Amino acid sequence: MLCSPEALLQKNQTLTDTWDRYLASPSFENFVELAISINSFTEFLIDKGIAALHHASHQLEQVTLTLFTQEVEHPLPQAAQDDLNERVRALARLTQARANSSLDTLPRDPVFIAPQSMRSARAWLIGHQQASWSELLTQLGYFGMSTEFVSWDQPVADSADAAPLLLLDLSGLPASEWHERIQTLRQRFGMGQLIALEVASDFDQLQLALKSGCDSCLLTGTPSHAVVEHIMQLNECHDQEAYRVLIVEDSKTASHFIHRTLAEIQINAHIVNDPRETLHALKQFNPDLILMDMYMPSCTGVEVARIIRQHSEFLSIPIVYLSGETNVALQVDAMRLGGDHFLTKPFNPVFLNTIVKSKIERYRALRRSMYHDSLTGLLNHASGKHTLDVVLSGIVHEGGFLSAVMLDIDHFKQVNDRYGHPVGDQVIRSLSWLLKQRLRKHDMICRYGGEEFLIGLPHTDAEQALAIMERIRHDFSQIHHPHGDSHFLATISVGIATYPLVQTGDALIKAADQALYQAKHGGRNRVCSSDD
Repeated sequence: MLCSPEALLQKNQTLTDTWDRYLASPSFENFVELAISINSFTEFLIDKGIAALHHASHQLEQVTLTLFTQEVEHPLPQAAQDDLNERVRALARLTQARANSSLDTLPRDPVFIAPQSMRSARAWLIGHQQASWSELLTQLGYFGMSTEFVSWDQPVADSADAAPLLLLDLSGLPASEWHERIQTLRQRFGMGQLIALEVASDFDQLQLALKSGCDSCLLTGTPSHAVVEHIMQLNECHDQEAYRVLIVEDSKTASHFIHRTLAEIQINAHIVNDPRETLHALKQFNPDLILMDMYMPSCTGVEVARIIRQHSEFLSIPIVYLSGETNVALQVDAMRLGGDHFLTKPFNPVFLNTIVKSKIERYRALRRSMYHDSLTGLLNHASGKHTLDVVLSGIVHEGGFLSAVMLDIDHFKQVNDRYGHPVGDQVIRSLSWLLKQRLRKHDMICRYGGEEFLIGLPHTDAEQALAIMERIRHDFSQIHHPHGDSHFLATISVGIATYPLVQTGDALIKAADQALYQAKHGGRNRVCSSDD
């Protein structure tokens, strides 16, 4: 995921400021704030994939948490303060060195075409022979990535991109040279992404490549289309809403402390001090997780959990109990009656954040699998139609246009019959990647069924939609789909319908499908609008 230098520096400055506050007033409360801030920065680096900084931040986090768990009085002993101070300042220096003054400025197309899925618009492939990688470089070009081959004997040019992509062909390079060469590139491109190619399926080689600074490795013999798939999936950005946590806690002091702790890692939280308001809050706030006090004056957390579980729409929401209860038998019973985890008070706030994030990530992954197509990661049929209705409702309220697009791969049955279903699946994935890269983040993309796709383009009239889809149609027709030692081409046909000429979601889909039929009947590999 891309990270602007400003965001990186601001996040590190927050950490540094927290440390300075502890030095000025070395209380346990300020040390708690420091631990939370370091954890927040470490999670930020993991999320953004900034490996070089993550190592230093992780080491600082480990030292801090060790002191946090010990019975240490504050201020900390001078030796511990000096050690932490050096680590905090070193991390700040490293962050400053890694930050680049240039901002992430991806080009914007006049017809609203904006890249979504690529981390970087430019990549370097560092290797020995360019000819052996020509197919990969060509394939990446189809998806909007400018690539350049550089020999291991040449220096890599400085990148204006804050997060470049470097593909490293390690075949023919002595393993004894891997560590120094990879580490040099990692130090130069701290916020970049390093992918090792042609690595043997050998524990020692994989460990050496990853330990030296590579983010991932692709084994010897991995075909070009699989390398492209890896790069696309690795760099696909699932921009999602901030995590939401419902805090059911009768103590206002405790609930506000939890709220502040979660805010440090950008989690939105809503507090319910009266457990009888829980159901209303669930419907209004739609949380990803519930933090539940075990004992409250009017009822217990277990009773509230059982009431929540009577509602089918809330069955899968994780519930984490907060309590001073240490009786294991009671904890087991509490989890059997609707809970998912138990945190004993007083709890380490960093541990709380970690538990909350991991639970929400698994919850959202499960929910995503229910609403998204497993082959492409796009919305599935049912969720696509629902999302189109939601988007249309907003357009009707705000005013403006909404273009619905039905898209179909031409002669797809012949592709499956001639080349096999795995190759057909790869063609479908290639089209989904192209759509995600060419369309805007708020456009709706759905695999409607088989080789058919449904797209919603809010605030886009028929003329604009026609221009966008015409460009996508052309670009897809240029992609070489590999098969054995050769390749083949595929094309798409497209139908468009636009609100307010067509008034409802179902009517938009039907009108766009009729336009798609016209495109098919007119010879395929073309775009037709219902306005025509």
